[in-house]
Amino acid sequence: MTMGKYINVGNAGFLSSRNSEYVDKSELITIVNKTLFTDQRFSCVTRCRRFGKSMAAKMLCAYYDHSVDSRSLFADLKIAKDTSFEKHLNKYPVIYLDISDFVTRYHDDDIVGKIDAALQADILKAYPGQEAQEGDDLMDLLFRIAEDTDERFVFIIDEWDAICREFKSGTSAMDRYVNWLRRMFKGGLTMNVFAGVYMTGILPVKKYKTESALNNFMEYSMVNPRKMASYFGFTKDEVRALAKKYDEDFDELAKWYDGYQIGNEQSMFNPNSVMQAIDSNMCKSYWASTGAFDAVKDYIQMNFEGLKDDIIRMLGGGRGAVDPTGFQNDMSVIRNRDDVLTVLIHLGYLSYDWREEECYIPNREVAGEMVNAVKATNWHHVIDAIEQSKQLLRATLDGDCEAVARGIDAAHDENTSILSYNNENSLACVLSIAYFYARNDYVIHRELASGKGFADLALIPRKNVESPAIVLELKYNKKADSAIDQILRKQYPAKVAQHTGDLLLVGINYDKEKKTHECKMEIIKATI
Repeated sequence: MTMGKYINVGNAGFLSSRNSEYVDKSELITIVNKTLFTDQRFSCVTRCRRFGKSMAAKMLCAYYDHSVDSRSLFADLKIAKDTSFEKHLNKYPVIYLDISDFVTRYHDDDIVGKIDAALQADILKAYPGQEAQEGDDLMDLLFRIAEDTDERFVFIIDEWDAICREFKSGTSAMDRYVNWLRRMFKGGLTMNVFAGVYMTGILPVKKYKTESALNNFMEYSMVNPRKMASYFGFTKDEVRALAKKYDEDFDELAKWYDGYQIGNEQSMFNPNSVMQAIDSNMCKSYWASTGAFDAVKDYIQMNFEGLKDDIIRMLGGGRGAVDPTGFQNDMSVIRNRDDVLTVLIHLGYLSYDWREEECYIPNREVAGEMVNAVKATNWHHVIDAIEQSKQLLRATLDGDCEAVARGIDAAHDENTSILSYNNENSLACVLSIAYFYARNDYVIHRELASGKGFADLALIPRKNVESPAIVLELKYNKKADSAIDQILRKQYPAKVAQHTGDLLLVGINYDKEKKTHECKMEIIKATI
């Protein structure tokens, strides 16, 4: 069969992946196979950049495309053991469309017309017995071919939402694109043409009011991945195996790239960053290449009530409540703080805990990029507090009580809009911001105790860090000594009790009248 530009594209894309370090995600095919020729044959699978969207699309192309023999590419993968493997392997004409190819070339309202015409021209080459008829659109052509050949197509669209991100809601191009998708995948001819449709991108299908423009699609997203959660990133076991294979420090990889909760998967890693860290033998931020920085900067400084406080709280290791259900799945339609936070979830800057309906910053890599976004805003006080956190940690480790008190004074003064100046939860959050830099060497546990008047912060050294563990206790209108006494009286949190090295106790009292802090410290040496 003649290979085309959009139809019968072959398996070269997946072959390239197999020639590289490949983590087996082939069982995703099992889920798609179960939908073929059913009412659920339409799948929209969306996740943030660099989380393997295009690789999955190319894998599906290689598996379904009847113009090639891909058996050797899959023979050693998990999908080969599935009962559906033989049934669908290389059995279908596959149309593969990357919308971003057109968005980078065309910026006018007729972009959808150009897409339709390009696909028709390529498909006619693959079916020389067919002729274009006046007034045909792509759906007309595919229907005729399906009727004449008794074949059913698999249509795979990568970056399906690229037009939605390029053209604002309400523009002619946007409206024509949504109507084209409806014509292709929701019309009366659809079931007679397609065995299956798989779209992938960043955003779920655009909503109009409360209804999806393509409500016949099964949607799998960062907010609700359904059964595909384990294929959205690397699992802990997969990264542990890579670390062992390449003699990398798993704990370091986890510190930088773990932390995403995707559906029922509690611990998911950014796959692109993990592979780049292994390839370069260096853990650092590879997030800058995602290209979303400018949008994030604009979103987080939108003047929605509570948004700034949420971002500050999350930078301090806390969480923010979020309701993602009202988001229109359109980056140009942002109406409230929930929309902003939901966009950041889809972009991968935040992780979403669906059980608690909360979002949070997942790991060191993303925290660093969020700080960079904050630095590009006009939040000067937050920026100053983050910059000063390095000096505060050094003063704490040096036992300089006066410097610690001054540092917390400054952080408190600069960031007290979070709730109220004299609120325990507010001060605990401010304290987390003040010790932001400590995240490089410590795992930080923030525990708000029941009752009034205090909040705990426990800093546990990461692997290969020689510094002592730190336990901070806050008191109100008492004495810093009483904070130390309380740490000594009560049982340490489990994470602290497991620590076998030195333990630095930090008692901080806040005088509500003077609005100043007093600090006392005590070191408990490790027993040999």
